This record gives sequence, structure tokens and C-alpha cells, in this order.
Amino acid sequence: MKILVAVKRVVDANVKVGAKSDGTGIDVANLKFSMNPFDEIAVEEAVRLKEAGVATEVIAVSAGVAQAQETLRTALAIGADRAILIESNAEMQPLAVAKLLKALVDKEQAALVILGKQAIDDDSNQTGQMLAALANLPQATFASKVIVADGKATVTREVDGGSETLSLMLPAVVTVDLRLNEPRYVTLPNIMKAKKKPLETLKPDNLGVNVAPRLKTLKVAEPPKRSAGVKVQEVKTLVEKLRTEAKVL
Repeated sequence: MKILVAVKRVVDANVKVGAKSDGTGIDVANLKFSMNPFDEIAVEEAVRLKEAGVATEVIAVSAGVAQAQETLRTALAIGADRAILIESNAEMQPLAVAKLLKALVDKEQAALVILGKQAIDDDSNQTGQMLAALANLPQATFASKVIVADGKATVTREVDGGSETLSLMLPAVVTVDLRLNEPRYVTLPNIMKAKKKPLETLKPDNLGVNVAPRLKTLKVAEPPKRSAGVKVQEVKTLVEKLRTEAKVL
């Protein structure tokens, strides 16, 4: 059984970002990039399924600029068997990525696709759902536990009222949440081994997919800075400020 894992190159979660002065986007010059944390959990889960004997091969996939090879090498160091980079300098929006993944699912005949529930740069939370719709596959989102056996995936997912358990016939799409697992520490020997693992580079045209952006960002601006608080001497003044200034009453 093949498992396809989608990973995304994003600005490191510990780095503070800011908007460009002209408001056209986020200023990422000289910033550190790393694998999207949710995708790292997805890779870890796929590797654990392989180590448990459930899967025979784990394939890491990324779509984006050439530097995304570094992200894929990290996935290979965690334990993925091979990687595929769909290289493009175009802005990769969720629908385009879902179409690319659908083409790879058809090509690789993967029985399970695992993705992070969202990427920390755009927080779209759309790619997994779009992929399931395009490929006509059952899906489970926000997974906190995944068990694969007898051609089925049993997924416990978090919902507003607690949790629910779903049973999916394979092939299927699963998006993972933070509480699914704790990704392993990548050791130096595994980083060296990852350099020897196969990494295939494709273009969107090779898969017959048009990745031209369909959405246009009009403006990106940082939130206004919070003003300093004030002390009041009595409840009456507090209530008046809440009513007239904060406008919450």
C-alpha cells in the first residue's frame, strides 16, 4: 500500500513576519523556511504506518519553488522513501495544489493521502477537502488518531463537542491535527541517508494541470497596534468608557 504525503514549505513557525511596505504581500526576504508543522505530523504518521507494516511505501510530495527540495529532504530524513517536487514559481493556491495531488494519486495509485489540516502561512484549510472532492474519495479531517487495517481507515477526529470516529474505505484522504503524534527528532545519519533517496522533479504541465492563480490578493496590512490601557478610579467611569470608547456595551 502506498501513502502519499503532501508537505509545504512555509516561513518557520518561530519567525515573526510583516507586511511589505507597498501592501502587496508578506515580506519573506532573508527569513528562515521550514516544513509546515501540520505536514510534519502527517509525514510522521505515514512513516509510523509503514513501520507498523501497514504501508509499503511513503511518497512525500510538494508543489512550489525549487527550494522546496529542502523541505522534501526533511520528509525523507523522517522516513519517507522517495519524494516528488512539482516545481513552479507561480503562487500555489489550494485548488491548484489539490488538482496536482489528484493527478499524482491517479499516477501513483496511492491508497491513502495524508495532509496537514492547514498551512500556517495562509490558514486556508482547503486542500484536503478539495482533493477528496476532485478524486471522489472519502475523507476525514482534523484527525487525532488513525488506524489502518482490512482495507479501512478508522479515524478519530476532533469536533466542537468533543470527538467522533469515522470508518473510511480505502483509498481515502485524511488531514491531521496537532494531537495526532509527536514528530521524531531528525538525526544526522538520517539526514545523510536522505540525500541518497530519489527526488523526482516534475512540472505542472507534466501532470496536465493549470496552476494559474484564481484569487487575487488586493492588500496585506498588519493589524493596528494596541493602544496603552488606562486606569479608572470607579466603576461608573469604567462602564462609561466601555460604552463610549470600547463600544462593547
